[in-house]
Amino acid sequence: MTCVTVNGTWLYYEDHGTGRPLVFLHGWGTSGRVWDAQAADLMADHRVITVDWRGCGCSDRPVTGYTIAEITHDILNFLDALALDEPVLIGSSIAGAFTIEAALAAPDKIGAIVPVDAGIHHFSGTQNAMDKLLADLRADRAGTLADLVPQWYRPGVGAPMIDWTIRQLLDSTFLIDQLLVDQATYDPRSHLGRVRVPTTFLHGELDTEVPLGIPRECASLIPDARLTVIEGAGHMSQQDQAERFNQALREALR
Repeated sequence: MTCVTVNGTWLYYEDHGTGRPLVFLHGWGTSGRVWDAQAADLMADHRVITVDWRGCGCSDRPVTGYTIAEITHDILNFLDALALDEPVLIGSSIAGAFTIEAALAAPDKIGAIVPVDAGIHHFSGTQNAMDKLLADLRADRAGTLADLVPQWYRPGVGAPMIDWTIRQLLDSTFLIDQLLVDQATYDPRSHLGRVRVPTTFLHGELDTEVPLGIPRECASLIPDARLTVIEGAGHMSQQDQAERFNQALREALR
């Protein structure tokens, strides 16, 4: 296994290809494997790095550190550990917040950011809904995820992909649920005007988890930011419509 220790926690990562470094960050409870279709395509002319953040995939499962700020700190130290020169950070769902916080905290380290199907402030003020979700997860984690995960995909996605995603979530530590609490108070809109790295939002046209109004608003607050809508894709647009997503990502990288 390829691992690096950051902030006392070892993180599993995969590193393929050469060229401009792209660092792919998965969403809540999944793993770097959600980027397989992107790695297979982009490694031909880029250095593609996928990392399992703490508590997920093959990485360590410490008892603390499950906040947006702390995982962003892990990511910035991960970039230092690999001595990456102005990498592009590409983050799915909640990892879109990690990319924004990294760009705010260390713009000199980041070449560009690409938040993908990112909720950003969408869940701010939803404490009651988050409390219910947390209670449901405690009572029946497998059943709750079986109801939740299909909503992340466009209609017609096959059961194997959904089942594989649920399996990843069940394999991750339940401690990641602390991120749901953090997300219910996270709203960076007042700071977005300070983002100074090139930013492109990629968002699934059919995303029912995060409406398109969220990336539209965020893109309007970040200087020169762009938004590309992935036709026919849901919340997991990199898997839902991999070919269309890869084309849009390549355009964003120009």
